[in-house]
Amino acid sequence: MASIFAPETHIGLGARFLAPLRHLGALGFALFWMLAASGIYLYIRFDTSIAGAYDSIGELEWWFGGVLRSLHRYAADAFVAVVALHLVRELLAGRFRGFRTFSWISGVPLVWLMYASGIVGYWLVWDTRAQFSAQASAEWMLALGIGAEPMARNFLGLGQISDRLFSLFVFLHIGLPLALLAGMWVHVQRLGRPATVAPRALAWGMLGMLLALAFLRPVASEARWDPALLPQMLQIDWFLLFIHPLMYATSAAQLWLLTGGATAALVALPLLARRPAAPAARVDAGNCSGCGRCVADCPYEAVTLAGNQALVYADRCASCGICAGACPSSTPFRSTPELVSGIDLPDSTVHDLRRDLQAVLAGRPPGVVFRCEHAPHAAGEAGIALRCLAALPPSFVEYALRKGARSVRAVGCAEGGCAWRLGLELSAERFSGEREPHLRPNVRAVKHANEYAFTLR
Repeated sequence: MASIFAPETHIGLGARFLAPLRHLGALGFALFWMLAASGIYLYIRFDTSIAGAYDSIGELEWWFGGVLRSLHRYAADAFVAVVALHLVRELLAGRFRGFRTFSWISGVPLVWLMYASGIVGYWLVWDTRAQFSAQASAEWMLALGIGAEPMARNFLGLGQISDRLFSLFVFLHIGLPLALLAGMWVHVQRLGRPATVAPRALAWGMLGMLLALAFLRPVASEARWDPALLPQMLQIDWFLLFIHPLMYATSAAQLWLLTGGATAALVALPLLARRPAAPAARVDAGNCSGCGRCVADCPYEAVTLAGNQALVYADRCASCGICAGACPSSTPFRSTPELVSGIDLPDSTVHDLRRDLQAVLAGRPPGVVFRCEHAPHAAGEAGIALRCLAALPPSFVEYALRKGARSVRAVGCAEGGCAWRLGLELSAERFSGEREPHLRPNVRAVKHANEYAFTLR
């Protein structure tokens, strides 16, 4: 396995059955809304008192209420699994440093909020599994010395549990998911076109699978909570409640060291794995018209408009070149000896691209290939490499055809997703005429997988 400190890559997912891994973040949002929708119905039917909570849950276990309760439970487990896969995938792909630091660090507290929301939800059932979880949680908090001793005494049967304490549980199970939702919103704030809506087939497929599981294996409560007794044998939800057996297998202090150390390591990872950043895009005031195309197309919200001119936040810039590909001044048909674009990469300019293309055309090749540097290519294949396929201004295609190339091809990232998130999507919209800048009507584009072929009509 490659080191997580290696240069950033994207994970190739050519196999069709692995395609859902490309949409883990969006699938997480879908599961959250499934939990919210089912949770609202359950809350309406739920008796928020110690005397009536357990019985009201029992009444829900008939038909529709029971299905929704089971769906709610299995969606919570699936949410944990999807978030864990999302974290591991981003980690192995190196997507935690540089311009991605904010998204990575803002995601760390969401893991705590997710687990806290799920664990408190178990307490509301008011059965012996809830009793075990609440007792273990209170002991764990007490070990940190944050004043949980009265709560621990109540759970252990040394005091009188009141409805006020149960109201706190209800408040936490509503408040923590709301905080989680707010954190999820913050998490995607530095992403252009954040993928928060899962593909319809994937979302419906997940819902169908969870409903099937709810029918085939309905969720049932354990025996009623009894403060005078300690539960002996329980069915544990290992997705959400694994932390309790882990504490008893080690100690409360060791568990704090483990979870605290893991959290600190995740937060510090972008700093520990820091590498020299590529030069950020620069704006040329004399050629920037303030059209805003670079702002709309930036995958990481690194460009904004200040008055009538683009402004680049260097710490957010991925140096992908997509903004230069969007700029209307990035056209090789301009007669200026030095082609200067309104926004461009200082180490890979559109002038360099025109010069390289002219050098290729001087050899009178049968065709010209523009290729994303992350795309696979045949050994010895001539071509012009770009940071991203969307860094190619569409006017360069027509320029190559008019200057003698019999055909032009543009090859994007391998199947499975763009290394810069939006490159394939933006290129498709530009080449199809749906987005500016686009090809002129006299250029015909044919798409096959991640590759385009162009000819003059």
